[in-house]
Amino acid sequence: MSAATSRRAGARGAGEEGATSLHALADRAKFTVWNTDTLRLSDLDHQNHVNNAVHAVLFTNGRYHFIQHHVRSHGAASEMPLVMVRITIDYLREMHHPGEVECGTLIRRIGRTSITFGQALFNRGKAAAVAESVMGMLAPKTRRPQPLPAAVVAQLERFVVAAVGSLNK
Repeated sequence: MSAATSRRAGARGAGEEGATSLHALADRAKFTVWNTDTLRLSDLDHQNHVNNAVHAVLFTNGRYHFIQHHVRSHGAASEMPLVMVRITIDYLREMHHPGEVECGTLIRRIGRTSITFGQALFNRGKAAAVAESVMGMLAPKTRRPQPLPAAVVAQLERFVVAAVGSLNK
Protein backbone atom coordinates (compact mmCIF):
# COMPACT_ATOMS: atom_id res chain seq x y z
CA MET A 1 0.00 0.00 0.00
CA SER A 2 1.41 3.42 -0.95
CA ALA A 3 1.79 6.25 1.57
CA ALA A 4 -1.01 8.20 -0.17
CA THR A 5 -3.36 5.21 -0.03
CA SER A 6 -2.47 4.68 3.61
CA ARG A 7 -3.23 8.33 4.45
CA ARG A 8 -6.61 8.13 2.66
CA ALA A 9 -7.50 4.92 4.49
CA GLY A 10 -6.49 6.51 7.80
CA ALA A 11 -8.62 9.57 7.10
CA ARG A 12 -11.58 7.36 6.27
CA GLY A 13 -11.13 5.42 9.49
CA ALA A 14 -10.94 8.62 11.55
CA GLY A 15 -14.11 9.91 9.92
CA GLU A 16 -15.94 6.68 10.64
CA GLU A 17 -14.81 6.82 14.28
CA GLY A 18 -16.04 10.43 14.53
CA ALA A 19 -19.36 9.48 12.94
CA THR A 20 -19.76 6.60 15.41
CA SER A 21 -19.10 9.00 18.28
CA LEU A 22 -21.58 11.52 16.88
CA HIS A 23 -24.21 8.83 16.29
CA ALA A 24 -24.17 8.03 20.02
CA LEU A 25 -26.25 11.21 20.32
CA ALA A 26 -29.17 9.37 18.68
CA ASP A 27 -30.00 7.96 22.14
CA ARG A 28 -32.67 10.26 23.59
CA ALA A 29 -31.87 9.05 27.12
CA LYS A 30 -28.67 11.15 27.02
CA PHE A 31 -30.65 14.41 26.99
CA THR A 32 -32.31 16.32 29.78
CA VAL A 33 -32.81 19.63 27.94
CA TRP A 34 -35.45 19.70 25.20
CA ASN A 35 -37.31 22.12 22.99
CA THR A 36 -39.99 21.43 20.39
CA ASP A 37 -40.56 23.05 17.00
CA THR A 38 -43.46 22.61 14.60
CA LEU A 39 -42.48 21.63 11.08
CA ARG A 40 -43.86 24.07 8.50
CA LEU A 41 -44.97 23.48 4.95
CA SER A 42 -42.27 25.94 3.86
CA ASP A 43 -39.62 23.63 5.42
CA LEU A 44 -40.10 21.10 2.59
CA ASP A 45 -37.87 20.71 -0.43
CA HIS A 46 -38.74 19.43 -3.92
CA GLN A 47 -38.54 15.82 -2.66
CA ASN A 48 -41.33 16.57 -0.16
CA HIS A 49 -39.19 16.06 2.94
CA VAL A 50 -37.76 18.62 5.37
CA ASN A 51 -34.88 20.43 3.64
CA ASN A 52 -31.40 19.72 5.00
CA ALA A 53 -30.84 23.45 5.63
CA VAL A 54 -33.82 23.46 8.02
CA HIS A 55 -32.00 21.00 10.28
CA ALA A 56 -29.35 23.66 10.99
CA VAL A 57 -32.13 26.11 11.95
CA LEU A 58 -33.71 23.54 14.28
CA PHE A 59 -30.32 22.91 15.93
CA THR A 60 -29.84 26.69 16.28
CA ASN A 61 -33.22 26.94 18.02
CA GLY A 62 -32.12 24.19 20.42
CA ARG A 63 -28.85 25.94 21.30
CA TYR A 64 -30.63 29.28 21.72
CA HIS A 65 -33.22 27.66 24.02
CA PHE A 66 -30.45 26.01 26.03
CA ILE A 67 -28.43 29.23 26.47
CA GLN A 68 -31.49 31.35 27.31
CA HIS A 69 -32.97 28.93 29.83
CA HIS A 70 -29.91 27.37 31.41
CA VAL A 71 -27.22 30.06 31.30
CA ARG A 72 -28.61 33.57 30.87
CA SER A 73 -31.72 32.99 33.00
CA HIS A 74 -29.43 32.31 35.97
CA GLY A 75 -27.61 35.61 35.55
CA ALA A 76 -24.51 34.08 34.02
CA ALA A 77 -23.11 36.41 31.37
CA SER A 78 -26.26 38.06 30.09
CA GLU A 79 -24.19 39.67 27.32
CA MET A 80 -22.13 36.62 26.41
CA PRO A 81 -21.13 37.04 22.73
CA LEU A 82 -20.97 33.50 21.32
CA VAL A 83 -20.17 32.78 17.69
CA MET A 84 -20.42 29.57 15.70
CA VAL A 85 -16.99 28.09 15.04
CA ARG A 86 -17.98 24.73 13.55
CA ILE A 87 -20.99 22.50 13.10
CA THR A 88 -21.15 18.90 11.92
CA ILE A 89 -24.54 17.41 11.08
CA ASP A 90 -25.22 13.77 10.28
CA TYR A 91 -28.61 13.11 8.68
CA LEU A 92 -30.03 9.79 9.86
CA ARG A 93 -33.53 9.72 8.34
CA GLU A 94 -36.00 11.96 6.54
CA MET A 95 -38.51 14.16 8.31
CA HIS A 96 -41.88 14.99 6.79
CA HIS A 97 -44.56 17.63 7.28
CA PRO A 98 -46.84 17.82 9.18
CA GLY A 99 -45.37 17.14 12.57
CA GLU A 100 -43.19 18.29 15.38
CA VAL A 101 -39.50 17.85 15.98
CA GLU A 102 -37.89 17.60 19.39
CA CYS A 103 -34.34 18.86 19.81
CA GLY A 104 -32.25 17.50 22.67
CA THR A 105 -29.20 19.56 23.64
CA LEU A 106 -26.29 18.72 25.91
CA ILE A 107 -22.72 19.86 26.50
CA ARG A 108 -19.97 17.58 25.25
CA ARG A 109 -17.03 19.73 26.33
CA ILE A 110 -16.25 23.06 27.94
CA GLY A 111 -13.02 24.61 26.70
CA ARG A 112 -11.18 27.73 27.83
CA THR A 113 -12.97 29.93 25.26
CA SER A 114 -15.52 27.56 23.74
CA ILE A 115 -18.46 25.26 24.36
CA THR A 116 -19.02 22.07 22.38
CA PHE A 117 -22.70 21.16 22.12
CA GLY A 118 -24.14 17.77 21.21
CA GLN A 119 -27.67 17.68 19.79
CA ALA A 120 -30.19 15.35 18.23
CA LEU A 121 -33.46 15.91 16.38
CA PHE A 122 -36.26 13.42 17.00
CA ASN A 123 -39.29 13.21 14.72
CA ARG A 124 -42.09 10.71 15.23
CA GLY A 125 -40.11 9.05 18.00
CA LYS A 126 -36.95 8.39 15.96
CA ALA A 127 -33.63 10.20 15.67
CA ALA A 128 -33.58 12.12 12.38
CA ALA A 129 -30.23 13.94 12.73
CA VAL A 130 -27.38 14.44 15.18
CA ALA A 131 -24.99 17.37 15.42
CA GLU A 132 -21.93 18.64 17.19
CA SER A 133 -21.27 22.36 17.24
CA VAL A 134 -18.55 24.48 18.74
CA MET A 135 -19.35 28.02 19.83
CA GLY A 136 -16.61 30.39 20.92
CA MET A 137 -16.82 33.42 23.16
CA LEU A 138 -15.51 36.72 21.80
CA ALA A 139 -14.36 39.84 23.57
CA PRO A 140 -16.95 42.48 22.56
CA LYS A 141 -14.43 45.20 21.61
CA THR A 142 -11.61 43.20 20.02
CA ARG A 143 -13.75 40.37 18.55
CA ARG A 144 -10.96 37.99 19.61
CA PRO A 145 -11.44 34.77 21.62
CA GLN A 146 -12.06 35.44 25.30
CA PRO A 147 -12.10 32.97 28.21
CA LEU A 148 -15.52 31.86 29.40
CA PRO A 149 -16.44 33.48 32.74
CA ALA A 150 -16.16 31.19 35.77
CA ALA A 151 -19.90 31.66 36.48
CA VAL A 152 -20.76 30.38 32.99
CA VAL A 153 -18.45 27.37 33.34
CA ALA A 154 -20.00 26.56 36.73
CA GLN A 155 -23.51 26.78 35.26
CA LEU A 156 -22.62 24.60 32.24
CA GLU A 157 -20.71 21.86 34.07
CA ARG A 158 -23.89 20.15 35.24
CA PHE A 159 -24.91 19.61 31.61
CA VAL A 160 -21.69 17.94 30.46
CA VAL A 161 -22.34 14.39 29.32
CA ALA A 162 -18.98 12.64 29.46
CA ALA A 163 -20.30 9.32 28.15
CA VAL A 164 -20.75 10.80 24.66
CA GLY A 165 -17.32 11.19 23.09
CA SER A 166 -16.33 14.34 21.24
CA LEU A 167 -15.17 14.68 17.66
CA ASN A 168 -12.38 16.92 19.01
CA LYS A 169 -10.22 14.02 20.23
